[in-house]
Amino acid sequence: MDDRSPLGSVDKALMALLRLGDAGSEGLPLSRLAADLGLHKASLHRTLSALRHRDFVEQDEATGAYRLGANLLALADSYLRDGSLRGLLHEGLRKLSAKVSELCHLGTLSGNEIVYVDKVEPQRAIRVWSEIGRRSPALTTALGRAIISHSFADFESFAASFPDEIPARTPFTRRSPVALWEELAAARLRGFAKEEQENEPGITCIAVAIKRGGIATTAISITAQHERMPPDRMAFLADTLRETVRPFLPPGFSFQEPMAS
Repeated sequence: MDDRSPLGSVDKALMALLRLGDAGSEGLPLSRLAADLGLHKASLHRTLSALRHRDFVEQDEATGAYRLGANLLALADSYLRDGSLRGLLHEGLRKLSAKVSELCHLGTLSGNEIVYVDKVEPQRAIRVWSEIGRRSPALTTALGRAIISHSFADFESFAASFPDEIPARTPFTRRSPVALWEELAAARLRGFAKEEQENEPGITCIAVAIKRGGIATTAISITAQHERMPPDRMAFLADTLRETVRPFLPPGFSFQEPMAS
């Protein structure tokens, strides 16, 4: 089988982009990039000049190193926005719901609210009012807490970012900033966030954040009747979530993991 590219100039550009992607933010000098790819420096320089013209590659003025440019990164971001993630992860969400026989959601943070971008319901009915596009205060949801738990290093910056009063959805809703910060810290340690009857009486959720480049961007939750969510099952469901959906994560994405054994 002939594995040669049908268009050598395009293949050269793609090879350069892939190698620069591996190199990360520090990039590579022309000589190192040419050596890695087995290409002549003069020829590769012309390719990089064309990529720079369209902002797919940029060059550090101080070191001369090349790295991925703004337009290429924007292209990746546009592909991996909420709608695309929904399509990429829906089959994983479906398999998860079938495996645990519970309601599963995919959510993303928008300001101080969580937006539900996908859901899969189990065969057995669960009385929870939810729909794609619905918004909820992020700090009252496991989805929001999973994401937020990785977004702040100290209580002061967290409290400043969420100054509004938390609505009391049920008698169990945590409304104190200190109590919420304690739950966020616990979520980082255990590897998943939870809310127990804080949005609807009798309903409990756990959620695991999805990170891109170490930054939490979205989360997946499992929702069940409170009596089916003792602490040991919560941990089991979080492990099952990661195991089931991980094969569907796009490159560069990873799940929140426990920090303590």
